[in-house]
Amino acid sequence: MSDDLCRLPASTLCEQIAAKKVSPVELTKAVLARAEALQPVLNCFITLVPDQALAAARRAEDAVMRGETLGLLHGIPFAAKDLVNTAGVRTTFGSLHYEENVPKEDAVAAARMKQAGAILFGKTTTPEFGHKALTDAPLFGRTRNAWSAERTSAGSSGGAAVAVAAGIGPIGIATDGGGSTRIPAAANGMVGLKQSNGVIPHSQVADAFGNYTYVTPMTRTVMDTALMLQAMAGSHPSDPWSIGVPVPDYAAAARADGDLSGKRILYSATLGNSLVSRDVRAAFDEALKKLAALGAELIELDGVLSGSPLPDMAPIWKVINHTTWRARFDDLVRRPDNRLSSSLVRQVKMADAWSGVDYQQAMFQRTDLFRKVQGWFETADYLVTPTLSRTALPIEQDLFEPISIDGVEAGELRINWFPYTMPFNITGHPALTVCCGYATDGLPIGLQFVGRFRDEASVLRAAALYEASERWLERWPDL
Repeated sequence: MSDDLCRLPASTLCEQIAAKKVSPVELTKAVLARAEALQPVLNCFITLVPDQALAAARRAEDAVMRGETLGLLHGIPFAAKDLVNTAGVRTTFGSLHYEENVPKEDAVAAARMKQAGAILFGKTTTPEFGHKALTDAPLFGRTRNAWSAERTSAGSSGGAAVAVAAGIGPIGIATDGGGSTRIPAAANGMVGLKQSNGVIPHSQVADAFGNYTYVTPMTRTVMDTALMLQAMAGSHPSDPWSIGVPVPDYAAAARADGDLSGKRILYSATLGNSLVSRDVRAAFDEALKKLAALGAELIELDGVLSGSPLPDMAPIWKVINHTTWRARFDDLVRRPDNRLSSSLVRQVKMADAWSGVDYQQAMFQRTDLFRKVQGWFETADYLVTPTLSRTALPIEQDLFEPISIDGVEAGELRINWFPYTMPFNITGHPALTVCCGYATDGLPIGLQFVGRFRDEASVLRAAALYEASERWLERWPDL
C-alpha cells in the first residue's frame, strides 16, 4: 500500500487528503520509507529530515480532521534541491565548503510551498553550486539515473528528477540555469518547467536584473507542475522581474480539454545541433504526428529562419555564466583550503580571459536573441524541439570529454547534448519538457515545448494535451 501511495500524483493525493481517504502522516511515512530504502541505490538526497516532516504531517492531518481550510498542496511531501535555502535545514549547495550551512530563512519559493501546505522531507543532490549537467560532487558522490544504474541522472537538478522518477516523492523544487531542470527531467522521463523571468520569484540570485537562473517545479505530470507553479508564483519585492506579474489559473490551464486547432507550432529537431540520435529523431517525429492529430499546424523552423540562424549559444551563455561564477566563487578558488570540484574551478578560471566589454557584448547578444525569438511568436504559438540529443550519458561521463551519439563522437557535452535548453534561459521564454517515448536502450526521451514570454498557461495546456494523448506515464523504472 505504501508504494501504491508513492505512485499517485500530487493532484490525486490532494483530493484524497481533503476527502480524508489518505492520511498526510501515512503518506509522509511512505515517502520517508521509500527514500531510506532507495537512497543507497540512487544517492539522490544530501539530507533527509524525517522528524521535521512527520511533525508537519501530524499538523496537516489535524487540520484536515478539524475541517480547516486547506492549502493548494496540503499534506503533500516535497523535496528541495540543495541550492534552495530552507530555514533550519542544512543547505550545502553540494559543496564541502558549506557542508554544515543551515539557513535562517526559506527561499521565497520554499516558503510558498510550505504556505500551500506542502511538507519538506529532504534536500536533493546537485553538483557543486549547480555548475554542470551531471550530478556528482566531492560532498556526496554520484547520483544514478532512475532507469539505469549505469547512466547519469543528468543535472544539475539530478537528485530532484530521480526522487520523483523513482516514486519517492511526487514533487520537488529544482533550479535551471542552462537547462538544469529540463535536462534531468528528460533523462528520467519527468516533467520539468523553466518558467519566464519573474513568474516564480528568485530571492537568492545575486544579480536579479541580469538573471538567467530560475527556481522551478519538478514533477511527474503536467498538472502537478501547474499546482507547484500556482503555489510558488506571484510578485515579491526580492525579485524585480516578479513585481506586477499576474498569476493566472495554472491548474485550469493544465486540464487536457479540447485540442490544438488553430495553433501554429514551429519545430526543429536540431536547433543548431549537428548530431541527434536515431531514437530521439524517431520519438520526435512521432510526437509531431500526435500534435498534428490534435489539430496543430506544423511549420519547420528552418524555413522561418530563412538564412538567419540562431547564433552559437555556447559562447554567449559561457561568458555570462562563467563571469558570474568568477564573481561569486573566485575567493573560494584562491583560498589555501580550496576544496571545490575541479570542474567548477576550471570553469571559473575560464572567465579570467574575459573583460567587462566581453560580458556586455554577450548581454547585447542576449537582447538580440530575445528579440529574434519574440519575432517567432508573432506568427506562431509554440516552438517544439527535443530536450536532449540522446538519452542519459554514461555515469562516468566527464564534463570536458566529448559525448557519443549512436557510436559517433559528437564533441563537447554542453553544445552537443542540450543545445535546445540554453537559449531560453538567456531569452527568458517558458520552456517545458515532457516524456515522449523510450529509446532502444529503455531510457526516456524528452520533448520540449517553448511558448510566448510569460504565457506559461498556454505551454501547460499544450503539454497537457500531448501528455493525455500518450501512455508514457504508465511506465515506471524497475528499481
